[in-house]
Amino acid sequence: MRPERKICVGQIAGAHGVRGFVRLHSFTDDPDAIFDYAPLTDEEGEKTFDIEPKSIAKDHYVVAIEGVKDRDAAEELRGLRLYAARTALPKVAKREFYAADLVGLEAKDKSGKLLGTVLDVHNYGAGPFLEIGTTKKDSFMLPFTDACVPEVDVKGGQVILKVPAGWP
Repeated sequence: MRPERKICVGQIAGAHGVRGFVRLHSFTDDPDAIFDYAPLTDEEGEKTFDIEPKSIAKDHYVVAIEGVKDRDAAEELRGLRLYAARTALPKVAKREFYAADLVGLEAKDKSGKLLGTVLDVHNYGAGPFLEIGTTKKDSFMLPFTDACVPEVDVKGGQVILKVPAGWP
């Protein structure tokens, strides 16, 4: 695992009020944990964002970001995804994975035939799906269940798939 890898832990939804506060959605299992993973950065790791919680709303936090002083500056951050260093996140239990740890793993069937790589992990509400292929154009989605993905070997760099008959 590469120590410089970053994991998306939240996203700015837009401005809140006129003093430069923003609405922040946390993607962490424990939503409060996002404040433990400082410093947060943009995807490239070029800009650092120091966040300070101000209040909690129904589905987001209202936070102040150092250097953001007015609504216009806050609104410019709308949609910005915030990242933490992978090494700052808690270790996972057996058969638990961060989605980012799966991306890039080789996808093989039980006989060892290479089917592509894990291009992405999606969750549209019914559970996670792995996007498998060599490019987005030739990819297919497979439910990330024990039945379809019986083996995950992050250290070995592969997932073993049981693709249902008639799939892709």
